[in-house]
This record gives sequence, structure tokens and C-alpha cells, in this order.
Amino acid sequence: MLPAFLGFIRDRPRLHMTSNMQTNSIKKPNSIHAFPRRNRKGVDLDELKVQARQEAHRRQKEEAETAFVRKFHPKTTPAADGVTPSTAEKTPPGPRKDSSPIKPFSSILNVAKLLATPHTSSQISALWTAYHASRSGGTGRGYICASLPLEAYNRMTNVAKRYPSFVLPVPRQHKPETSPLGDMSEPAHEFFYLQWDFYSAPSQPSATDPDPFQPVPSAPSCTALPPVSTVLFTPLQEYKHRGSFATPYLVLTFHTDLSHSHDLVLLRGEITPSAAVTDAKPGRDIVERYLLSQVDAQLLAMGLQEYYLWDKEKGGEERDSTAEELLRRFHERPDDFDWQELLKRSVMTA
Repeated sequence: MLPAFLGFIRDRPRLHMTSNMQTNSIKKPNSIHAFPRRNRKGVDLDELKVQARQEAHRRQKEEAETAFVRKFHPKTTPAADGVTPSTAEKTPPGPRKDSSPIKPFSSILNVAKLLATPHTSSQISALWTAYHASRSGGTGRGYICASLPLEAYNRMTNVAKRYPSFVLPVPRQHKPETSPLGDMSEPAHEFFYLQWDFYSAPSQPSATDPDPFQPVPSAPSCTALPPVSTVLFTPLQEYKHRGSFATPYLVLTFHTDLSHSHDLVLLRGEITPSAAVTDAKPGRDIVERYLLSQVDAQLLAMGLQEYYLWDKEKGGEERDSTAEELLRRFHERPDDFDWQELLKRSVMTA
């Protein structure tokens, strides 16, 4: 059955990757006296009608003059923001200003240069691994990466859309305590709460850089790329206390930009730096700079595959259905969820 410390997940709030939404508080007037009266300057109703007619005539005149200029001088017509096409061509594209929490794939690898020359899926996977291994001064600390075929990604996301959350135990070391009979105590575990999120599909990659001033054509549904997805991992204890404001310790992002061209989905894992040591000196132990160890991040990524990559293996061998049953039971029959079985599986996979 579901233990007491997991029971609160039934009514679980959603985690958010960003928390920069601001709420504007607008006070409504309690009475009509809060609004200024129009006739406090001595203007009567007839004068207001005259002023309204004059304002309407002025606007019609301005619109007619603008239409005339657009008809005979289209290249010099200012846009709504005061930028003409001639000046817009000289204006470099600014930084990305949308609210998406996903870092674009093109900001990690030069997609145009990558597609300009032929690359196999194995070569791209090797480049992806080498890039992340070169991070953090060549240590690769703070990042994990992987690549998987599109078919495997589709299988995982099909399950994730039905069961978008789960808990995974991570073994923790502690001092062995021996009873008088000589039996060792059970190993300790820390539970992590995981949550899937899906975002809009990226545009089709091209060997040429896109024109920032041209609208992006919508791809037909038959050629549209799969949606980008993320998985957030948060310690269950922190999620229990902070809910949707809990800090994810690990964020996995599945980039699908090359899924059609190379049958490849690239996984990027980012471990959250510790706020207490963001100003750590180079000589300081680099392990202390992150909220999660590299090994724990790998274990969580392996656990995600264990519980969400269903069906048969490529060799035709049937997978153990225990993991699938635990995931189903967690959502469909939480009272029958066996967390002891979950711990047994974590010991086997670790």
C-alpha cells in the first residue's frame, strides 16, 4: 500500500521550471465618485459632441494620408514600431524573448553547420557526448547526456502522457549499524519525485541559417517533429514542503530537432548548481557545487528508462513487467502501491 509519506502525492501540485510570473494587483473603485467627472472644467454635452466629431475627422484624415503614402511609397512607410524595412535589414536580431524554459537546440550545437555536411547518427551522438564532456572546465560535471532512437522516445512519451509522474528511490550511504545478532541494517534511500512536461515541437532544421525577419512556415502534420519534453526530478521531502515551488535537482530535456533527419533524439541533463557555493573558487571541491552527484543523476536517468520504456527490447526479449505494473498501480490503484517492491528494484538496478 502507499506509505504515509507518499500519501500527499494524490493531490499533487505541478512543478514549474520558471517562477518569474508576476501578478499585477489592480484595485477597482468602490463607487462612481472614484472616477473624475467630465464636466468639472465647465464643458457641456454639446461641446463634447463637437470635440468628438473633430477628433473623428482628424483620424480619418490621418488614415487617408497613410494609405496614400503606402500606395505610392511602400518602401518608406514606417511600421507600427517606427522601423522601416530599410532600417530593419540593418538591425541585428535580438536575443530570444519568449517565455519558454527550454534552451533551443541551436544554442547548443550549430545546426546549420552540422547539416551542411553529411553526418551519421553515430557521429552526431559522439559530438553530443564530446560537447558535454568538455563542460565545466573539461570535467563534464553538472551535465549528463545520451541519445536514443526516435522509436524508443515515442514509446517513452506515450507512457509518460498517461502516467506523467512517479517516485524513484536513490540509495544513500550511511554508517553500518550492527545488531547484537550481527545483522546489518537495511540500506537507506532518498525518494525523488519526477514529473514529465511537454512543449511545442521545434521547427524543421535547415543547413542554412533562418531569416529572422521572415515568418516561420507551419510544417504539415505528417512532417511535424515530435514535441520537446522535459523531466524534472525533485527530492520528495522538498516537494512535500514546497509543492510547485520546489527546486528541481535535475532537469532532463529531450531535443527532437534531428529526429526525422537522423532518427535521433538527444537527451541533455542539467544538474542544478548549489546556491550556497555559486561563488566557489576553482580550488574548491567541485562536487559541492551541485545539488546532486553525477552518479545519482545517472541513476535517476536509468530509473526513468526502467519505468517508462515499455514493450519488447530490440532483440525480441520480453521486459520484466514489474516496473510497468508499479507505474500503473501508482496512478490507478495508489492504495495497492507496493513501495517495498520499488526499493527491491532499485537495489537490483543500482
